[in-house]
Amino acid sequence: MRATQSTADPADRAATAMENVRPALGAHFGKPVFLRIIKEKPELELWVQENGQWRILKTYPVAGMSGTLGPKTAEGDCQAPEGFYAVLPRALNPRSSYHLSFNIGYPNAYDRSLGRTGSLIMVHGSNCSIGCFAMTDPGIEEIYTMVAQALHAGQPAVPVQIYPFEMTPARMQQEKDSPHYRFWQYLQPGWQYTRTHHAPYPAE
Repeated sequence: MRATQSTADPADRAATAMENVRPALGAHFGKPVFLRIIKEKPELELWVQENGQWRILKTYPVAGMSGTLGPKTAEGDCQAPEGFYAVLPRALNPRSSYHLSFNIGYPNAYDRSLGRTGSLIMVHGSNCSIGCFAMTDPGIEEIYTMVAQALHAGQPAVPVQIYPFEMTPARMQQEKDSPHYRFWQYLQPGWQYTRTHHAPYPAE
């Protein structure tokens, strides 16, 4: 399936999106945010920090994602990554062919240490994707706006933490024979940290 090309003027697309979502989310604009993706569900959680406390503001179904459970390891493998990433201000793309998008920062330092390759891994609009996370155009308008407003207000980077599944001890035991088990052991403390502290794991 091909991506739907946006008909909005690229110069105004982000501003238009902000006005579209302001009635529902405007009270939260500029507050720190954190994104957590659970591939198996598949869902993206938008967390917001208010009065010093983090909470899930909204959960979005992932409309398009390729590959299977497990990390991305190479350019062209059609895998969506797993791990701890961050969106920097320069990663925002209001002129995306997929309506709006932002780069999550794959590969991170850990990926590079393992020789993993790939680039331009995005959270974007539309409902189809190869290696990225498609959130539909209405969904990305909300997610992009909240990320952009947080960065504009001074949040240095927005954490994006991607897990294969809910990494409970019981589920990890079920996966002990997976070839990805050792990597998933590396991810599990991040899941447990958020479960315990209701905050993003302070990863790289």
